[in-house]
Amino acid sequence: MDVKDFYYDLPKELIAQDPLSHRSSSRLLVLHRESGELEHRHFEELLDYLKPGDCLVLNNTRVIPARLFGERENTQAKIELLLLKRKEKDLWETLVKPGKKAKIGTRILFGEGLLTGEIVDVVEDGNRLIRFSYKGIFEEILDQLGQMPLPPYITHQLKDKNRYQTVYAKYDGSAAAPTAGLHFTPELLEHIRARGIQIAEVTLHVGLGTFRPVKAEQVQEHHMHSEFYQLDEKAAEIINETKRRGGRVVCVGTTSCRTVESAAAKLLEETAEGGQPVKFKEGEAVIGQPQSLQREQWVKACSGWTDIFIYPGYKFQVLDALITNFHLPESTLVMLVSALAGREQVLNAYETAVKEQYRFFSFGDAMLIV
Repeated sequence: MDVKDFYYDLPKELIAQDPLSHRSSSRLLVLHRESGELEHRHFEELLDYLKPGDCLVLNNTRVIPARLFGERENTQAKIELLLLKRKEKDLWETLVKPGKKAKIGTRILFGEGLLTGEIVDVVEDGNRLIRFSYKGIFEEILDQLGQMPLPPYITHQLKDKNRYQTVYAKYDGSAAAPTAGLHFTPELLEHIRARGIQIAEVTLHVGLGTFRPVKAEQVQEHHMHSEFYQLDEKAAEIINETKRRGGRVVCVGTTSCRTVESAAAKLLEETAEGGQPVKFKEGEAVIGQPQSLQREQWVKACSGWTDIFIYPGYKFQVLDALITNFHLPESTLVMLVSALAGREQVLNAYETAVKEQYRFFSFGDAMLIV
């Protein structure tokens, strides 16, 4: 597959620069996979497509104010830093600008010395490992000095930094928001629960690798950067119970999708290596499965680093439907949604969204693939 096969033309004026005043007032383009039919709705109408017995999977990661502006010790030259991954307590993998002069041993001062960083290594893609020193609590200092790491295509200043967080964000660690979740309000989530739809929370700390341009010409030649994920016992049981009963697992965002599919792959890998086999039992027939072979387990609690790359040809193990935003042309995220709904149908949906003046990317409108 050629990367250029996932290109579409997007006018710059359709890139949303600001979040809407009300989270759930965004538009919702619904793509039906089997028929290719498209519906134009609003996100508040999401409940029309969810059924009792379904499960909604949310990524509860929290974006940290990961962009720091400092100066080199002695020279006072300006340096911009983006925190990517926490490797140890005070050791972070970072993106440094300008990078050429950011050599091992360079010391950088932030907030007039409130926070000090020293470059200790240069790693993959020229990223720098920086060890920080400070007095007090790192997270509190970061809240004081850091800025939200908005994507480069957003040029407007964000007035309320909470609008680049989901309302259910819990665990610090992301360099970018899981943006499909930005459309949810506490009220909408309550309505969803009241309808008999369970909610499973997982964690995947979003790194920049997800959003970096694909430089390879062939899709299969691209390598994803790894991101930390976690799926606990409670979420695993909700997902497994949903699948057992024939309900649908509806992932909110590509990060939730990649988390559950990574957990499923890990379970199958352990089975192949001689671990406990995937459990089956006699019982009522499940959609698509013979009565005599009802599967009992799709995922189990796990955590680790994943570089799963989902593109057309991939067979989904857990996900049944996806809520997502509109993604950049030729991105790995367009490839992921194409794996679910078919490249031609997805590109047709995107062309329709352009024609109908949908808002694109992080602060843009949403898409539901069922």
